Amino acid sequence: MSSPGVNGDPKPPCLPRNGLVKLPGQPNGLGAASITKGTPAAKNRPCQPPPPPTLPPPSLASPLSRGPLAGGPCPLAGGPASASVPGPPAERPPLATDEKILNGLFWYFSACEKCVLAQVCKAWRRVLYQPKFWAGLTPVLHAKELYNVLPGGEKEFVNLQGFAARGFEGFCLVGVSDLDICEFIDNYALSKKGVKAMSLKRSTITDAGLEVMLEQMQGVVRLELSGCNDFTEAGLWSSLSARITSLSVSDCINVADDAIAAISQLLPNLAELSLQAYHVTDTALAYFTARQGHSTHTLRLLSCWEITNHGVVNVVHSLPNLTALSLSGCSKVTDDGVELVAENLRKLRSLDLSWCPRITDMALEYVACDLHRLEELVLDRCVRITDTGLSYLSTMSSLRSLYLRWCCQVQDFGLKHLLAMRSLRLLSLAGCPLLTTTGLSGLVQLQELEELELTNCPGATPELFKYFSQHLPRCLVIE
Repeated sequence: MSSPGVNGDPKPPCLPRNGLVKLPGQPNGLGAASITKGTPAAKNRPCQPPPPPTLPPPSLASPLSRGPLAGGPCPLAGGPASASVPGPPAERPPLATDEKILNGLFWYFSACEKCVLAQVCKAWRRVLYQPKFWAGLTPVLHAKELYNVLPGGEKEFVNLQGFAARGFEGFCLVGVSDLDICEFIDNYALSKKGVKAMSLKRSTITDAGLEVMLEQMQGVVRLELSGCNDFTEAGLWSSLSARITSLSVSDCINVADDAIAAISQLLPNLAELSLQAYHVTDTALAYFTARQGHSTHTLRLLSCWEITNHGVVNVVHSLPNLTALSLSGCSKVTDDGVELVAENLRKLRSLDLSWCPRITDMALEYVACDLHRLEELVLDRCVRITDTGLSYLSTMSSLRSLYLRWCCQVQDFGLKHLLAMRSLRLLSLAGCPLLTTTGLSGLVQLQELEELELTNCPGATPELFKYFSQHLPRCLVIE
């Protein structure tokens, strides 16, 4: 029974308490649920189902409505009724479990919030466990999360039916071994054909485990190996399949030039390659053939310290159809290498030259003159870039994203050149120490700007952020 209120009235069945709203049990047996007060779900959810519609009392009904509701003789007509009076409408399900409403409502929540909401009741889980709510997301599973410890101390692999119901096409496994991967393949219903992408991080997978995984999981076309130091180049030769279109290898100590030879020979349909390997040299980049030249559109060479301009020559001749190229951290590449890129890769839309300390303003002149389709340019930590280089970039009418983080020689005069770039949507000036409040305030002329990053900028004051909020209302300013 409910406790009496202050005036002797019974206490209402739903009352906020500690920021939560308690939903009473539904007649369909789904039980009670708690959600955070103030969320859209709480605002639109009634505390209890609406009462069924009732008929007006006979004393208030009109003379014409005093006859039977569903058939029977009409007293005034003296015979059968010419038309039946409709009965009460069918009772609708409570709003809290109305699947049509929930299907629209759950789009407004993040992935983490959806995971919590799926635990509220069976009705919500049934709606949320539709693949459409999880498209594009990748579950991350650590090795210790793959097993349940039984009372006797034995381990049992977890039930993955919930993941299968949501139709996940990609997984990231962290710290796993060959045995863990085999258990995953055996216990996940979609592993053989339904999984399109696999990522293994900080794992002890060996050549044998890699071979078994790619042989059993026939649907995998995107593969990432990060921090896996137990497989060798021989494992790549024995396991890589021609169906793979995207490959990322980083921080794997056994990857060197011969690994690139395996990739170029075994992956004719490779569209995207990301490689972070400290021991890869210019020789490796000569292994790319005409087969990759037609299919490969993205190449990321990250912190490949041994690559020089000679390696860049091999890239531009073997992969002429690149639309995205990263030479981030390739510290031996100079302006001459950038000139080769600009003259031969005219289809580039994204170029990353961050952490290339030998790049100067001359490289930016080559970029501005030849790369007319370029939409994104990353120059983070290019410490020799000056205002002169920015004057070259100001002529690029297609450039939408420009990153100048920690370019320590950029000054207010250089920013004036950027004010003519009406196509810019994203500008990062984080860590530029010479920019003043006066110089930064001129950026309000870029009315089409959507994101502006000013982290660790000495000239970015609270007054400046207030000024931006008034004059750049549509721009996200990152402090």
